[in-house]
Amino acid sequence: MTIQAHIASLEKKHGALEEELQSVLASPSADDRQIADIKRRKLRLKDELQRLKASTRH
Repeated sequence: MTIQAHIASLEKKHGALEEELQSVLASPSADDRQIADIKRRKLRLKDELQRLKASTRH
């Protein structure tokens, strides 16, 4: 897998997590731990995306 393909895959996963987060937040019985877990996974993906994008600029 090329770096660009990996970046695209991570962006897709990040978007899916955002959709999942919005769905959970819209639920009246939203679980704080589930919300925190989704946000943590999103942040990990975002950090990885930034690292990969920075490495391709050099």
